[in-house]
Formats: sequence, C-alpha cells, structure tokens
Amino acid sequence: MIEQWIKEIKREAPADSLGMILSHNGIVRATSKEGGQVSAMTLSYDKEKLASAVREYKRREGIADIRVWINEGHLKIGDDIMFVCVAGRFRKDVLPVFQELISEIKTEIVREEER
Repeated sequence: MIEQWIKEIKREAPADSLGMILSHNGIVRATSKEGGQVSAMTLSYDKEKLASAVREYKRREGIADIRVWINEGHLKIGDDIMFVCVAGRFRKDVLPVFQELISEIKTEIVREEER
C-alpha cells in the first residue's frame, strides 16, 4: 500500500512541492508501552476525526499530500495497525506534520483494547 501511495504521490504532486515523503507502518507489538505482555488487540477509530485531521494537516505550508490507512478489528502480534505517508517540500515542513499527525491518531482518533 505504501509503495503504491508513493508512486501516486510522485505522479500527482507538482514537482516543485515534493522533496520528501515520510512513511510509517505501525505494527502490533508483543509488549505494551508499560512492558506488559500483549497477545492481541481490538482496534477501532473515528473516521470523521481522521478525515478532519488529514484535511487540517494538508493545509499546512509545504505539505503536498497525506495518506492514512488504519486497520480495524481484532489484530494479532505482527499485524499492521496503520500506514501513514506525509509528502511535502522540505524536511522542516514534513517532519513536524508527520510527528503531530501520528501522535494525534494514536491519542485522539484510535481506540484500542490490548489483551
């Protein structure tokens, strides 16, 4: 999916607006942030909040495109949680948006239950 997005972004974005594409592939880990054992997780997300966040971040100076896919349902260790691509002109434009968007997705948009 990420490879396809990158091809599409390169083809569709104006050449003067594209100098960097960052991608993220979140994966279900075997341990929680606190160090506890995880066997699986159930994931859902607020689609309207995600669409709104993507629209807002796309308006930022130097951002050419943003793509996000979030997996829903029962996920096992090693399953993909999400893919995120942020494309733009310069590192100074792309890095903050990339970091803020992923953080917002994890804290405000995704609902997860570890098992």
